[in-house]
Amino acid sequence: MKIATVVGARPQFVKAAVVSRELQKFKRTCKSDVDAPKEIIVHTGQHYDNQMSDIFFKEMQIPRPAYHLGLGGGTHGSMTGQMLVRIEEIFFMEKPDAVLVYGDTNSTLAGALAAIKLHIPVAHIEAGLRSFNMQMPEEINRILTDRISRWLFCPTEIAVQNLKREGAGKWPGAQIYNVGDVMYDAVLFYRERATPGSLLNNLLAQYKDGFYLATVHRQENTDNTQRLKNIITALENIATRVPVILPLHPRTRKYLLKTGLELRRVIAIEPIGYLDMICLLHNCKAVFTDSGGVQKEAYFFQKPCITLRDETEWVELVEHGYNRLVGADKAKIISAEQEFIHRDRDFTKPLYGDGHAGKKIIDILLNSRGEK
Repeated sequence: MKIATVVGARPQFVKAAVVSRELQKFKRTCKSDVDAPKEIIVHTGQHYDNQMSDIFFKEMQIPRPAYHLGLGGGTHGSMTGQMLVRIEEIFFMEKPDAVLVYGDTNSTLAGALAAIKLHIPVAHIEAGLRSFNMQMPEEINRILTDRISRWLFCPTEIAVQNLKREGAGKWPGAQIYNVGDVMYDAVLFYRERATPGSLLNNLLAQYKDGFYLATVHRQENTDNTQRLKNIITALENIATRVPVILPLHPRTRKYLLKTGLELRRVIAIEPIGYLDMICLLHNCKAVFTDSGGVQKEAYFFQKPCITLRDETEWVELVEHGYNRLVGADKAKIISAEQEFIHRDRDFTKPLYGDGHAGKKIIDILLNSRGEK
């Protein structure tokens, strides 16, 4: 079985590492190379900054991509269209038996569309997530990808129910599985291997009495001047009481410069790799983020999370009191820091599986070989 994996953004590298590792384990049990499954990795280049992509392949110990398309930047339509053309060319040459796509990026949709038009079955990892906000490009990507996928690998029972409400049980060939969250697998594997580099080590030593971790990168926040101003103003206010460390996404840096917003108290650092991010999550007191993945990672590290969005796909985190939605409302952000963060909470609820999602995915895919 030849599997093509399409990735392009940093959270996808983390998820792909989990599944690739399980595939390598299976290959070692095969008696010959002829019997062993093969994986080709296609990196679209959606995150084109070295700190945002290449470093992840080194840290995650993922095999180097067979194809690096370098298609970052541009509008959603332009980016997705260019990816579709190039990925289709690769699939024509490689003739994979299945295509793996992750999450909800333009790379996800382009990979799925290229595959299905060539009658190659698609496996969507992180299927069934819904924000119910059709203004989000990611929501469009995930809905369309789910609809054309054969294997719908869900991270939670809520995701399963979302698909069933949409009628996925009656889609021809579609198969729904609640395998758990591959990002939980990743945290369990890498947290024992994550040691801070010298620069981060100095930062952790400097703020050993406690700090908050913040990430801001989502388009709805960065490209909207008022939302970005509200978030930055709130974080600056909070930083007068507790240090706030902000790894600065290239898009956020661009719009801060464009709007003239300055970070005076917030401690801005360069984008960091996954292992350094794990170290910050382990050592921080709480998290402020508009990232879907970081919301879950905060939970995995038993840290309360304040989400700088109006909705979230990870509704179970809100329902169980681990996460509070505050949007870009300055007063709500400050209030949540003063009240929500300091509550006692039980982090033992197993919301995202048992840490073996990657193995379940590989077992299901390989057991389906030969199915039409």
